[in-house]
Amino acid sequence: MGALREEDMTSALDTFPRLLLRNAAERGNHPAVREKDLGIWQAWTWAEAADEVRALACGLAAQGFRRGMHLAIIGDNRPRLYWAMAAAQALGGVPVPMYQDAPAAEFTFVLNDAEIAYAIVEDQEQVDKLLEAKATVSSLAYIYYDDPRGLRNYEGLVSIDALQALGRDYDRAHPGFYDTEIAAGDTDDVCVMLYTSGTTGKPKGVCHSHRAFIVAGGGAAEFDGLTDRDSMLSYLPMAWVGDHLFSYVQSLITGFTINCPESADTVLTDMREIGPTYYFAPPRIFENLLTQVTIRMEDASRVKQWLYAACMRVARRCGAEILERRPVPLHDRVLYALGDVAIYGPLRNMLGMSRLRVAYTAGAAIGPDLFRFYRSIGINLKQLYGLTETCAYGCLQPNGGVRLETVGPPAPNVELKIADNGEVLLRGAMLLKEYYKQPDATKESIDADGWFHTGDAGLIDAGGHVKIIDRAKDVGKLATGAIFAPNYLENKLKFFPHVKEAVAFGNGRDFVCAFINIDIGSVGNWAERRGLPYSGYGDLAAKPEVYDLVRQCVEQVNADLAVEPGLADSQVRRFLILHKDLDPDDDELTRTRKVRRRFIAEKYAVLVEALYAGRNVQHIDTMVKFEDGRSGMVSADLRIEDAKVLPAQSMKAA
Repeated sequence: MGALREEDMTSALDTFPRLLLRNAAERGNHPAVREKDLGIWQAWTWAEAADEVRALACGLAAQGFRRGMHLAIIGDNRPRLYWAMAAAQALGGVPVPMYQDAPAAEFTFVLNDAEIAYAIVEDQEQVDKLLEAKATVSSLAYIYYDDPRGLRNYEGLVSIDALQALGRDYDRAHPGFYDTEIAAGDTDDVCVMLYTSGTTGKPKGVCHSHRAFIVAGGGAAEFDGLTDRDSMLSYLPMAWVGDHLFSYVQSLITGFTINCPESADTVLTDMREIGPTYYFAPPRIFENLLTQVTIRMEDASRVKQWLYAACMRVARRCGAEILERRPVPLHDRVLYALGDVAIYGPLRNMLGMSRLRVAYTAGAAIGPDLFRFYRSIGINLKQLYGLTETCAYGCLQPNGGVRLETVGPPAPNVELKIADNGEVLLRGAMLLKEYYKQPDATKESIDADGWFHTGDAGLIDAGGHVKIIDRAKDVGKLATGAIFAPNYLENKLKFFPHVKEAVAFGNGRDFVCAFINIDIGSVGNWAERRGLPYSGYGDLAAKPEVYDLVRQCVEQVNADLAVEPGLADSQVRRFLILHKDLDPDDDELTRTRKVRRRFIAEKYAVLVEALYAGRNVQHIDTMVKFEDGRSGMVSADLRIEDAKVLPAQSMKAA
């Protein structure tokens, strides 16, 4: 069955439980989900998945779960956790997925805000955090777990196996109950509550209807021709809107198979085994993959390094054009074909992307250099633009019309315009229904004409494609009057495998400065090959040799900026390497790994001041949180160094 368009929705297919029943009836023997456990892939068909969901839903009903209640879901991507979402929806309840790597304190806020009474979690780690949070969450009454390891002596818990056994008994005792509950569902009911990343404050619960996600998922599926023959690796946090759209929603709409990896450490291996045809990842994942490629090439023989460099020069010259099926000289086509045999094909295979038809990135801007790299080796990587409040659906890049600097035209069923102040506005059925218990915030985000104010600054080019400049609140001006877009600059810095994270400063200042986080894997490999000893991140980051390495990256970015119109003033004049990784547990990043720029500027104000005061060394004491929940102080004397800045006119002349 093809993807669903807004005008094609019928009462039989306008909620996710009804879509599940459709899949069980029409493709009952087709694999719905696979999971790798103890090195072995296990599969459940759509018919089996529907039976599992039915048992879960009836079990929850037997325990008192009713229409309108909220169900917390916490853990890595697991079949039973996806089924728990469908079970809650079948009863008219609302699943509330939460970030599995969040500490108990963050759990407390969401559990209280969403008034959670029922929670289904993966394992002992999540149970322990819930039990810790329970002291300040009066509503939490029921905790169900998937993995029993380590939970033998815990009291007051129920396994999912036991819950489903209870559900099957309840189903037999109440024939027709489950089907009646599904029939009572309405397309405008809230189907999920996803919390925002909290970049600028406390997270907000975003309530979406079945209609919103079916329009978004169906529009995107039809746009890219997805069918039940496709396969997706589901490994990103279930609490993130991107995973919800691409894994849960689109699998139910199209009937394709989702695959759950064994663990976060085996994702790349599992991806090579599965060979998905459809893939979604935020830019940081693509950055990490490129870092791994770079490290492997640095350890290769000189002959292989020479061959890789030569082939990549050809790929940069014409690879993206060949992927777009644009005219390319015969000489380059022959060289690229040879490179595909020697380098690009094996590289795609190593990344698990040999069978990919479509790959998307979103969640943050991707640097054009990183974007070009993947497309140049034959991977159909595209950008989409959307937010939690728009079901991650706003703009899509069409095949044959991908531009590195844009996110494509508005997606099907989406209206888009640029406000007078440059802010991107969106309108369509994919918009949130409301922010939970925050009517004022809802009215502030969606105006009287139905336009959602994204908070992003952008423009529409002559071809109708949308270019996102930065978050509107982050775009500023230097003292010279030149536009300062920190995210754009940071992405250029992060293209280098040695740079894991960057934070740029310059709004209202005379020049731009930056904090740098080195990538311990890439720089550590570089140091080991040079016989440079180090005891840990802080020691490695402080070494003069590493500062020289990072300076080369910064100055290469400066050289690129010098020839870009209007960006010469954005060159980085001074930088420092932070003594610790920016970390979500320290509130420096969101759970989706977005930089909390204002928080960092306040937390490290003494370092920002030192950068602009011309100091060469600055002492810093930093409070950090350890994995066991304890806090401690980390102190360091950080070096501050200058980078070469190039005049724009001389570079143009060159």
